[in-house]
Amino acid sequence: MSKPDELLVDVAALVESGRSNQMSLTVVTGGAVITGRLAPEAVWRQRVSEVLTDSARLGEFAAIFGTTTPQEGPPTHLHFHVARILQGTVGIPETGGMYRVSIADVSAWTMGDFSYSDH
Repeated sequence: MSKPDELLVDVAALVESGRSNQMSLTVVTGGAVITGRLAPEAVWRQRVSEVLTDSARLGEFAAIFGTTTPQEGPPTHLHFHVARILQGTVGIPETGGMYRVSIADVSAWTMGDFSYSDH
């Protein structure tokens, strides 16, 4: 989107307010369909930092995600956790992943997450 969808920005702002991390959303961005729950950026960063800290090979990157500087203005990104990229009838990764998506790059979206089937 050349101009981010104001309604989607409002949804992201409400999530950023910290009231809930239960908002399920599905977006189309760059030809990929991502579905999952949104989290406030600070919560998302903390979780990514924890995952990196536990990694023998990637631990040095944990500090980058552990720090957050407050952003002025409306949110510019969606922070998905427990999310999947839908590919045919499969969700990747199976256990859910952590994705950061620029709101300006979302071409379509809907409330809720799509289920998938590996059968």
